[in-house]
Amino acid sequence: MRKLEEMSTNTLPAALAEIVDDFQALTEPDRLQLLLEFSRGLPELPERLKDHPELLEQVVECQSPLFLTIESEKNTEVPNGPRAYRLYFKAPQEAPTTRGFAGVLHEGLDGLTAQEILAVPDDMPELLGLTRAITPLRMRGMTAMLGRIKRKVSAASRLEH
Repeated sequence: MRKLEEMSTNTLPAALAEIVDDFQALTEPDRLQLLLEFSRGLPELPERLKDHPELLEQVVECQSPLFLTIESEKNTEVPNGPRAYRLYFKAPQEAPTTRGFAGVLHEGLDGLTAQEILAVPDDMPELLGLTRAITPLRMRGMTAMLGRIKRKVSAASRLEH
């Protein structure tokens, strides 16, 4: 495993790179506090998804129940350009670590193109510097969230071409 200092945020989308930089600038206890802030900032599901839980897919690798779905939409900034992907998560309030990870991924990836999302390194969760502060099982859960998002985006983008 690479050391945190050796990992670069240069390859990350701007919003995700900024989040990673924020985590890396803090001490470990403060990183946990920032993760809790992201858990509180995770948006609720839109009503249309609350009424149709079958549209959500469970990420079974997470210790706490986590459900997600993605939707693509026309990119309003680039007409006829690549589609943007919206991410939606559902996680219980009693699972702040899971919600925090979902909040990081939502804030860092929501609204990006398939190419931008698929380019995120699989080990991105390690960049947050939480590997000593939380259990390896929880870190695998965040890696699984990212992997599931990338698989769903990849499948959806293939269908749209």
